[in-house]
Order: sequence, then C-alpha cells, then structure tokens
Amino acid sequence: MSNQLIRRLLHSKFFVCGGVIVCIVVLMAIVSPYLVVHNPELPNLQNRLRPPDFFSHGWSGYVLGTDAMGQDVLSRLLVGSRYSLIVAVSAVLVSALIGTAAGLIAGFYGGWVDNLIMRIGDIQLSIPALLLAIAIVAVLGPNLFNLIIVLIITSWVQYARVIRGSVLVIREQDFVAAARLMGGSDAWIMVTQILPNVLTPLLIVGSQQVGFMILMEAALSFLGLGVQPPTPSWGVMIADGREYISNAPWVVLAPGIALMITVLGFNFLGDGLRDVLDPKMKV
Repeated sequence: MSNQLIRRLLHSKFFVCGGVIVCIVVLMAIVSPYLVVHNPELPNLQNRLRPPDFFSHGWSGYVLGTDAMGQDVLSRLLVGSRYSLIVAVSAVLVSALIGTAAGLIAGFYGGWVDNLIMRIGDIQLSIPALLLAIAIVAVLGPNLFNLIIVLIITSWVQYARVIRGSVLVIREQDFVAAARLMGGSDAWIMVTQILPNVLTPLLIVGSQQVGFMILMEAALSFLGLGVQPPTPSWGVMIADGREYISNAPWVVLAPGIALMITVLGFNFLGDGLRDVLDPKMKV
C-alpha cells in the first residue's frame, strides 16, 4: 500500500471513524472470553432485572444490569458480539466468493451465460431479502449454520452484479487481448488478468455488506429464526427484553445501541473505502 493511499485513507473522516469503531468491536469480540465474569447462559432468577451499577461494584458487578432471567447483560453483550461477527464475516466471505465467480463468468462470456446468471439474480432481487431469508430458514430450520447459508443465498447477487459490470469493461482492454494471443486459457485470463483488477469494487462491497449481514442476523434472531437461546445474540437480547422496556430499559438499550454503532461503523468504513478507492462507484 503506497504512502499516498494511506494518507488519503487517513484524511477520510468516514474511513477513520468507521475503522476505529470496527477495531473496537473486533477487539471486544476477540478478548470477550477473558472479560466475561458471569456465565452468559446461566439464569439467576434472584438477580432478575437488576439495574446497572456502572462499575460501583467493580468489573465483577452487574455493570449493565441483568435481564429477565437474571443473566448479566454485559456478559451476553460481549459474547454476542462474537456470534454476530462470525456469522457476518463467514457469510460475506462465502457470498463474495460465489458472487465473484458468477460475475466473472457472466461478464467474460456474455451471451446466454450472462443472461442466465443475471436473470437468476434479478428473480432473487425481486423478492425482499428478509422475506426470502425467513422462508428459507423456515424450511431448513433455525440454527447457526443454516443462518449463514441463508445470508449467503440472499447476498451473492450484489457481488455478481458489481463484478460483472467491471469485467464487461476490463475484458475489452489490450492486456486481455494480449493474454489471448499468448495462448492463455479462459480460466487463466479470468484469474490472473481480470480478477486482480476487480478487487477494489469487491473490497468496497464486502466492507459494506458486513454491517448488513450483522443487521440481518439480528433481525432473524429477533424473530426466533437465527441464533437460538440460551446462546447470546444481540437480536435475541432485544427480543427477550422488549416486554420489559418500560421498567427495565437497559435490557433493550444495551444490545440496541451496540447493534446500531456496529452497523454504522462498518457502513462508515465501506463509504470511506469507496470515496478513496473508487469515488465513481455507487453501490
């Protein structure tokens, strides 16, 4: 990475703000096993709906209070961040792989191959993502693995459309024609000549999609179709605490604010990367 690019990134307010938030969230998820004092899955009805003590009893107290089952909100918040990031990053990586392959093939070959892949994508885009995810989870069953599969199915099209658009331009360049004259196979040309030139839009879309995946995971978990109790999840915490929002608002506010800040951070990071790396790109 050149010094000029680093300076441009550091001068982007969106990139710096999003990068700081993302680093904090990732660090929190990594070190959460060492920070958790109370078992996030063990109920303790004697301490149910206990208000936050905000470090008045030290880290061993109930810093953000307890929920209706007497579980420590802070412990569940920290552990829940791991599941949110694992689901989101896994879904983004696999969907980016599938979408990139589909976009490369569609853009490189064109014709009926392009029409077939893009029409499949158009059909999927005509169905609201959340509605499609609910239908798929209802068939496969609610668990962590199926949740990741659902998110992959509902998000690969974004990568395919962006990559295809870039490939349509790049395939007409002189270096691609030179590679053909040298006897390069289609697969070799796509992987070695075209793929490196579409990494920038791929990186931008991927960074923006992480926040969306986290939000989708929380929405499905809220509906009972994602991470299943007693496993901590921000969506599950919000769903369980909505009945107590009037007399115990901390049960909902803590995961809600964490979810909002995290999604905002990844969106800022993606916008900053787009503005610096490809200002003309609109996703």
